[in-house]
Amino acid sequence: MSGQTHVEHSHGSVRSYVIGLILSIVLTIIPFGVVMTGALDTLATVITIVVAAVAQLLVQLVLFMHMNTKADEGWNFMSFVFTVTILVLVIGGSLWIMHHLHLNMMIG
Repeated sequence: MSGQTHVEHSHGSVRSYVIGLILSIVLTIIPFGVVMTGALDTLATVITIVVAAVAQLLVQLVLFMHMNTKADEGWNFMSFVFTVTILVLVIGGSLWIMHHLHLNMMIG
């Protein structure tokens, strides 16, 4: 019995994979539909794409890669949080710098 619990814990279930697949398809169709129909303005379209991408990332990490906050996988989760923090700082800082350079270097 202990072996069955370990196998299911490490590989997930068919149910979790099916839910992940359905959510991934829906989170792909939503931004595709928004872009193809042109129903929203540019800012709303970009926000929709970013929100769907973040949700897609979370779905794939939790349902396909089985990343969670349990004690045995705590280091994986902490390294993920560290990586996301560094990426947000680098990308956010770069965008902030480029925006201010654009504002200060405008001619005319």
